[in-house]
Amino acid sequence: MKKTEKKKSISKKQQQETLKLTIDSLDRDGIGLAPYENKIAVVQGAFPGETVIAEVEHTGRTHIFTRLRRILRNSQQRTTNVACKLEQDCLGCPLISMKYSDQLLFKQQRVAEALRQQGLLENIQVPAVLPSDPPFGYRASAKLAFSRNREKVFIGLYKRGTHDVIDCPECPVHNPLINKIAAVVRDEVQRQNISVYNSRHQRGLLRYLIVRVSPYSGKALVTFVCNFRDLQQLPKLAKWLMRKVPEVIGVHQNINSSSGNVILGERTMKLQGLPDLIETIGDIRLRIAPEAFFQINTVQAARIYALVRQWAQLGQQDTAIDLYCGIGGIALHLAKDAGQVEGIESFAGAVRNATENSHLNDLRNCHFFAGDAAEELQKRSGQKPPTLITVNPPRKGCSPELLEILLQLQPEQMIYVSCDPDSLSRDLKTLTANNYRIKQLQPIDMFPQTAHIETVVQLKRTGE
Repeated sequence: MKKTEKKKSISKKQQQETLKLTIDSLDRDGIGLAPYENKIAVVQGAFPGETVIAEVEHTGRTHIFTRLRRILRNSQQRTTNVACKLEQDCLGCPLISMKYSDQLLFKQQRVAEALRQQGLLENIQVPAVLPSDPPFGYRASAKLAFSRNREKVFIGLYKRGTHDVIDCPECPVHNPLINKIAAVVRDEVQRQNISVYNSRHQRGLLRYLIVRVSPYSGKALVTFVCNFRDLQQLPKLAKWLMRKVPEVIGVHQNINSSSGNVILGERTMKLQGLPDLIETIGDIRLRIAPEAFFQINTVQAARIYALVRQWAQLGQQDTAIDLYCGIGGIALHLAKDAGQVEGIESFAGAVRNATENSHLNDLRNCHFFAGDAAEELQKRSGQKPPTLITVNPPRKGCSPELLEILLQLQPEQMIYVSCDPDSLSRDLKTLTANNYRIKQLQPIDMFPQTAHIETVVQLKRTGE
């Protein structure tokens, strides 16, 4: 009776409910799923075949969200090497405790299942995923959030689904130079007592630390994203950082006073050093501005560009259009062989970078235009269709308008570079129903330890 009374006196917060679960599958994000009383329990870090004890964090209408507490029976997919002590706090790398060979198999099956759901697997075999070497330390850029807990400064990643910053002093997927720079900045910001942005009160200076590294040269570019412009503390911090870490060749300040989740503001100014980072990818040198988007895994980016060029088989008589061209990685590789190449990109800053990169590589047959992909392509509808159109869209894939215009132009071939198997398969279904066939495809692992997978697909016009 006393035990019962004691139980009743404990609050619901104090009663951390735990469940014994058997994981039967992974979702598309690589997170473990287990059936439990007509609902699905979600357990990150747990793999199929494992029996685990998980703590309930939130119960929804169809799902129970939990935190892994103990593994009672291990999967053969689980590695014995613990790569990250913050796995259950950060939640950024759901597959980090899975053997790398099994990660690659999961991603291959992920692509195959997406294609199967669209009825596209009948005459296609999904080859083994091209692995990343190395599978750790591959991230050449990082956007890290600042926060302060009393006197302690944190620099790290947001815990998934929250605005809580997890301090990440030794992130295993970051290039080691990123970790070194973050550690030095963390110590100096704390020592100088530089103010850190508080999203609740919308006060404070430092919001984000963006570090971009060139694995080829071993150099880095650093950007401080700030709530307001500062010309007192930050210039001193920039000089000190470049003295302390000689690999840093330039430091910038970006101003973002908005209250939303967008990381970069519209204004960026150089505080110290060089304006851009020069990176070498395959046969191409790329000038990358602080605010420009570029692939975080440069080794795998080089493999994608080389594969696109190899499959394209262009000659001087051929023309190509590269949609969502960014700073010109694919377009410039194609320009090595083609007669003329055009790149189309909505972000004007990236177009400026791409144009500079064409000059940097002395490729005068490559021209870049700022604008919406569908609108810019529509302007060319009355012209002779290009030999090749490449598309590298965001995760949502191509819009129906863009697909319609692609089918109107009817280029001899298309090469689709995708970061999402579901949107890729949806778009491929449309294209293959309208005079195109899939000639070959290749998954490439750009993001080891996560469930993300890139896929390159070559389509040929059937002429019917």
